[in-house]
Amino acid sequence: MSDHFPICDLRFDLETSSSKIEAQLTRFLRKLRWVAQGHDPADFDAVRDDECWDDAMRACRPSLHDGDRIRRRASVLADRRLSASGMAHLGREARETLAGLKHGVRMVRLASEHRADEIAAALHEEMPWMGRASEIAWNAMRESVREGAPALRLPPLLLDGPPGIGKSHWARRLAELIGTPSELIDAANEPAGFAVAGSQKGWSTAHPGRPVELILRERVGNPVIVIDEVDKVGDVRSNKGFSFALSNALLPLLEPLSARTWNCPYHRVRFDMRWIGWILTSNNRRVVPAPLLSRCRVLDIPPLSGAHLAYFTRRAGTARGLPADTIEALADMLRGAGRGWDLRAVIKVIDGLAAHENRPTLQ
Repeated sequence: MSDHFPICDLRFDLETSSSKIEAQLTRFLRKLRWVAQGHDPADFDAVRDDECWDDAMRACRPSLHDGDRIRRRASVLADRRLSASGMAHLGREARETLAGLKHGVRMVRLASEHRADEIAAALHEEMPWMGRASEIAWNAMRESVREGAPALRLPPLLLDGPPGIGKSHWARRLAELIGTPSELIDAANEPAGFAVAGSQKGWSTAHPGRPVELILRERVGNPVIVIDEVDKVGDVRSNKGFSFALSNALLPLLEPLSARTWNCPYHRVRFDMRWIGWILTSNNRRVVPAPLLSRCRVLDIPPLSGAHLAYFTRRAGTARGLPADTIEALADMLRGAGRGWDLRAVIKVIDGLAAHENRPTLQ
């Protein structure tokens, strides 16, 4: 994992406090006068509190006129430095929030191609029906290691398939195994365009986008963002007819060239968002906007087979501590089951069985 990656187009090396600049200028003037009196500059700090040198130190003090000039100069310098820092338009609270990026962010990398092999193997063992998605992630992880990239980067993926087969869980599990934070945006239940990009200040509900919030909170520049059910998102329009659709917010972030200098509407600061791993899910890709489809690797995830349901039952039932005969009975039943079963339904049954096994009995 590499640290100190500059994620935003701001300068934090400039002192913008007029009081601190004033103190620096005052000290500089006093030291100049100390040297002009014929003293060794190296002795300036050593004798400042020595009473024997009080007269010499008093002779170095700025006059009232000097103090006025220093304050005016400090104010001008503070304004110029604030402008040069890129934060002149920000309020104090926003500057304090972004100051957390002063030393850059961490970028998650894999130590070796062998580690990529281990992650892919773990994903495939847990969810073999997601094999094609695991293979693409595996290849991307190995490629990042071979190229010596500053961070692990995944291609934008769209996982399309029936509900309840673990698409979102696979995405978040991938992030967990990599060791990078993740965020789930439910496109069906929230204004996804605002959730991704944020909104400009001036709106009553103005806020940064969830990806920016995640980066600021975790100090990691290549998290995984999962956008669930992109096929169910609607178009959000203002009273003046401006569109805030998910596709409009997401497209600049999916293109590496534009994502590198993406402008946050809330902070009005450029962020380097090209390292984010975007994983979208849908139940019906035919209604996903074409521009999103063209920028993602679209993977068709088939419905779960009875064998897959039985396999999941054995793993989940064992993890919950169910008796072996109970697990096998449920697995046998699901192996021959037709449609109508998904992972959510299986988990619900396992939860019920676990509750039954663990309930207290009256003697």
